[in-house]
Amino acid sequence: MRQATESNEFRRDLVSFLPKLRRFAMTLTRNAADADDLVQEACERAITRSHLWNGEGRLESWIYAMTRNLWIDEIRKRKVRTGGGTVDIADQDELTIEASGEKAVYANQLQKMILSMPEGLASVFVLVNVEGHSYREAATILNIPIGTVMSRLSTARMRLAAMISDTTERRA
Repeated sequence: MRQATESNEFRRDLVSFLPKLRRFAMTLTRNAADADDLVQEACERAITRSHLWNGEGRLESWIYAMTRNLWIDEIRKRKVRTGGGTVDIADQDELTIEASGEKAVYANQLQKMILSMPEGLASVFVLVNVEGHSYREAATILNIPIGTVMSRLSTARMRLAAMISDTTERRA
């Protein structure tokens, strides 16, 4: 009975986490179809391996890291299928952020700006600034040193500020 309750709690937590997971997947894949496929695959893997979750740390971090690893595997598969060439994943769709009216327009512009950054910058920015993970958690999720997280985050913030400034100047 206890195991069934834990399984139900795990699934409930996973479902509540889906919007965040999709935003993160968008920073990796750069298009909605691939992001949705990646989220589905990550959820399937998380459910089938839920017995491996030890309950320490944040469930989100465990699933983010799993999602990132699945995407790396997918990129490797695509490179093999395309003969080692580069894979075009530039079809940029929008992240799902709920807003209305003028806020929705601004949110959509901001999403496009974030997705225009290189994957490493966008992922760090979303994990830390949007999802609220610590530098250490982001480093663990992305399997990079904490100093790299800080450097990428700084670069991402500067790029975003410059893009916002350019957009504001064009409006004036």
